[in-house]
Amino acid sequence: MSELCLQVWVSGRVQGVWYRQSTCDEAQRLGLKGWVRNLDDGRVEALICGDEIAVRHLEAWLWQGPELALVADVESVVREEVDDCSFPFEVRR
Repeated sequence: MSELCLQVWVSGRVQGVWYRQSTCDEAQRLGLKGWVRNLDDGRVEALICGDEIAVRHLEAWLWQGPELALVADVESVVREEVDDCSFPFEVRR
């Protein structure tokens, strides 16, 4: 099983539409670790770590998000060294 960690930025109508909680729920369902949070510029940022197939599944899910979201872009980069990804997936404020 190959491990992968992505840092992701999602833009569009992604704040105030349950995007963070829905992402957290999906990540927990997939057994992933990491976090998701709102940014001051209106985007959502996430750090997603775990089994590569599950991480890629969540990355694809981010393009849709919850029902009220309207995603314009999902930008992701692979993180090689991660200190803060050893706990269950959570919503950060």
